[in-house]
Amino acid sequence: MPSFDIVSEVDKHQLTNAVDQVNRTVTNRFDFKGVNAEVDMNGFELTVRAEAEIQVTQMVDMLRSALIKCDIDPLAMEVGEVEQSGREVRVKVTLKNGLDKELAKKIVKMIKDEKMKVQASVQGDQVRVTGKKRDDLQQVIAMLRAKELDQPLQFNNFRD
Repeated sequence: MPSFDIVSEVDKHQLTNAVDQVNRTVTNRFDFKGVNAEVDMNGFELTVRAEAEIQVTQMVDMLRSALIKCDIDPLAMEVGEVEQSGREVRVKVTLKNGLDKELAKKIVKMIKDEKMKVQASVQGDQVRVTGKKRDDLQQVIAMLRAKELDQPLQFNNFRD
């Protein structure tokens, strides 16, 4: 039976490239000359640090555009609150990797509400969809792409 998996993954290598690109841009920009500003990466948690709040917001925008250039959907970004500590301003940016239980259940419910001839089941941090016909699976993919979800989805392991 044909099947595929619905996942939400961030490519770690491309994320590293985007962070390096932002750090290079910051060192070369005129308005950041002599400013201690950088993006630190720890897994899928990023810390954007600078001396002023406006610089941090500019760096978050640079990070968003760098992620787009590296084929990472900016919906995966979750920007935290601006924190001031001494002469430094910080913002935590978390990238969502994997489907959480609530979103996976919501996706399964959306598929069942459409009354398509497929079965959807939650398996860890992904959703497996199986059906008898390939066309039914492609309808599920088209329906999910049309929906506005708060996290980017990828469809992989498509098997006939």
